[in-house]
Amino acid sequence: MLDPPDTETLPAPPHPRAPTPARGVPPASDKASRGAGTGAGRPSTPPAHRAQAGGRPPADRRPAPPPTARARRPSPLIVLIVAAALLAVGLIVVLDAGGSPTPIKRDGALLPDPRIAAGPTGRVSLDGPWTVASDPGDRGVRMGYSTGAFGGQTLSVPAVVNALPITGDAGVVSYAGSLAWYRTSFTLPHAGAYALRFESVNHRAVVWLDGHLLGSHIGTYLPFEERFAASAGTHTLVVKADWRSPDAQSREGFHRTWFNFGGLNREVSLRPIGPSEVLAPSLHTTLTSHGATVDVGVQVHNNGPARDLGVSGSLSHSDQQVDLRFPRRHLAHGASTTLRTSVNVSSPALWAPGQPNLYDLKVQVGDESAYRARVGLRQVAWPGGHLYLNGHPLLLHGASLQEDISGHGDALTARDQDALVAGLRSIGANATRAQHPLDAGLLQRLDAAGIVVLEGVGPVDPPGAWISTTPVLLHRAEARVRVTVRQDRLHPSIIGWNLANEVAGNGHSGGQAQYIDHVARELHRTDPGRMVAVDLWGEHPPKIAGALYSHLDAIGVTNYEGWYEDTLAPAATVVGRIRARVDSLTHTFAGKVLIISEFGAEANGANPTTSPGGYAFQARLLGEHIDVYRHTPALSGMLVWDLRDFAVAPTFAGGSIHRTAPGIQLLKGLNQKGLLDYLGRPKPAATVVRQAFADLGRRAG
Repeated sequence: MLDPPDTETLPAPPHPRAPTPARGVPPASDKASRGAGTGAGRPSTPPAHRAQAGGRPPADRRPAPPPTARARRPSPLIVLIVAAALLAVGLIVVLDAGGSPTPIKRDGALLPDPRIAAGPTGRVSLDGPWTVASDPGDRGVRMGYSTGAFGGQTLSVPAVVNALPITGDAGVVSYAGSLAWYRTSFTLPHAGAYALRFESVNHRAVVWLDGHLLGSHIGTYLPFEERFAASAGTHTLVVKADWRSPDAQSREGFHRTWFNFGGLNREVSLRPIGPSEVLAPSLHTTLTSHGATVDVGVQVHNNGPARDLGVSGSLSHSDQQVDLRFPRRHLAHGASTTLRTSVNVSSPALWAPGQPNLYDLKVQVGDESAYRARVGLRQVAWPGGHLYLNGHPLLLHGASLQEDISGHGDALTARDQDALVAGLRSIGANATRAQHPLDAGLLQRLDAAGIVVLEGVGPVDPPGAWISTTPVLLHRAEARVRVTVRQDRLHPSIIGWNLANEVAGNGHSGGQAQYIDHVARELHRTDPGRMVAVDLWGEHPPKIAGALYSHLDAIGVTNYEGWYEDTLAPAATVVGRIRARVDSLTHTFAGKVLIISEFGAEANGANPTTSPGGYAFQARLLGEHIDVYRHTPALSGMLVWDLRDFAVAPTFAGGSIHRTAPGIQLLKGLNQKGLLDYLGRPKPAATVVRQAFADLGRRAG
């Protein structure tokens, strides 16, 4: 759901609707016209790849009996009318504001709380066992799969069906994509209105409940919600995931520089909808001589009759509690508004690397509805292009990361997320960067670890390219930024939003500069406590910074001097050219926060250790880069590319390095620039980087 305009009365969330009989795939419509992440519509469907993804066995072609026998239920229309009427008079109250668990079950057992802690109270997780059937021929709709009538294997969601293989001929077939059907069931204790939330599905999702279409969505790493009215009893949930053709995904504005893993790759949750809803809080901290001023905003939606609604809340840490009191507001049935309040917090326990203090935030409408989250109080500032956190200089140092663990792909378990955070800690990182929006469960771990995040929220294009050249794609690019910012803005670890990947010069024709400038100005209004940035393709900087950079606060720059450039040059030459490039960038972007957001080299055991592609070569080059950066006061950070090796297109063999180092041995389909290998084992460079970061001193934050 897109963040509605910041006005007194806001558009309502999608009205809970009863499932309607499915007639094949949903009718064609442009999803981006309603904003990525909401509503129904038919995503465009590229030609099917007939080969089966990942070598999985074919699904049983004979429709299986429905997984759960159910008593006959009232018609969906009657359920909708009754649920809407009860909501309108305030008679459906399915949980208290303290978050008492809603007794929704699966196979007789109560469903657990979601892994993602922040959100409306009363949510339950639908993660765990789902039945999954591959459908490479796209015949599932004709065979009645939308009703749940299919057999298959059992996977524990989040799960992608093609986590392995990622290389070789089988990897090529897997990367090309396929389709799969996911099925689970749940038992509701009573009739009412409910909301299903999907944190991510790659790439196109169509959702049915009891054979009735709920909606569809396009775009991975973007959360979306489907609302419905349902009777008490057991219900069958079916999701069709279609991740065919990365080229078609790119044409739709979703280019990827990592492997095309397909399926339900993040958490699925379910919650009841009560007479009111508390949604999408925001928080902004300003330090004062008396402590901190904390501004809190929250959207409240009225599902009941026209009435005055009051929101209250609290911020609490240890034995400190600060009450939040919002103005009361009269809301018609179905209306929403954003309420704001400001409080002073004396002697605040601030969030920072090394001291990641967190507060419990709770906002509620009486005993009807509530929202809980763990938040941090901190102030980011960047006067004159120098980065400060809570009034102290902050030098970012760490490594970028990709959500990719061998055997799981990007459908990470809690243990996988812990391993990524542990990897960052092992190199002494205080910061990380991601090209795409990170899972909220991983972000809450980074919050707790005190690791700063620069998060990519816009399109990820190839270096120097810009795909979103049409009005529809431009709208989609802006919509995905708003969806992610709304989702992630409570995380204290995030200090900057990155709008574009490896921009060349002053931007690509087709609206790239206009998109960046427009969204940057919008984010300054709606989220003033964070930097807005782009990543610049270091080999092609502008001679004079143009309009694209006018409203940006920070510039991330890739610098592969010594790897793609001057690979075999003497160390003194490489160091001199690293320094010259940094000096030129600080002149071009004077007054901006400047961060070297990518530098590194691939390394594996197939090459002589001191040659390009060898372990010692990688360690030496990284040490040379860090030594230059740590002695450049105008720089605010340095982030190695990458924390761990990760899967890419199986036809990619390292790029232009083969021209400068003709005998190098690199594995197609695996980016090996990681400080840790694909199994998480440290390379020699990890030790060099850890020692170099340890020497950065107090300025590192």
